[in-house]
Amino acid sequence: MHERFVELLERNADHASEFQSRFGDVQDAQHPNAVTVCCSDSRVLQDHMWGNDEPGGIFTCSNIGNRVVQRTDAGTVVSGDVLYPLAHTGTDLAVVVGHTGCGAVTAAYDDLTGGIEEPPGIEHCLALLEPHLQSGIDALPDDLDREDAVNHLVEYNVDRQVDSLVESDDVPEGVTVVGVVYDFQDVYSDRRGEVHVVNVDGERDADALREAHPEVAARVTRRWEY
Repeated sequence: MHERFVELLERNADHASEFQSRFGDVQDAQHPNAVTVCCSDSRVLQDHMWGNDEPGGIFTCSNIGNRVVQRTDAGTVVSGDVLYPLAHTGTDLAVVVGHTGCGAVTAAYDDLTGGIEEPPGIEHCLALLEPHLQSGIDALPDDLDREDAVNHLVEYNVDRQVDSLVESDDVPEGVTVVGVVYDFQDVYSDRRGEVHVVNVDGERDADALREAHPEVAARVTRRWEY
């Protein structure tokens, strides 16, 4: 057996010992407080970033590029992974979590600006990002290097994913949609691991967000006003 898997099982044994008594209230049903849509990058600590250690608290979805949509015979729709808790468990908060230095956004940028080759599965994922990002690339300031361009597009991608949820008829009325960026590269501040609010229900003007949501004003930070 792969030694890393053996280590994972050993850690799971510790987990099971700690959590044995924590599933009583959620064994038969779940009513999470929020659904988060994170990038599956290994550096994005999806539940830990919120200090969550309670089963049933957060419905966590992840994929490369923190996408909220999928392609079906009916066209491009909100992903069932994201929609399920909103439609069936009473969850009324969706949080789209982008992150600095996102590899999926980087690949989409490189493909749109020069062309790259990836296996079909990755191509499919990038094809769900690229239609949203092309207009962002066209609007980028001229003096950005590749790293800065990608981090501008990380924010832009979060905006577009929020738009997809806000504009979808499948998302129940009353759901609040928040867009954030998880920073571990000192792009927004020197507090690595901090979440920065960039969008609420489609509003992306930082001053307007601070005025509308004074309780989180200190956490509203945008790098790109466009």
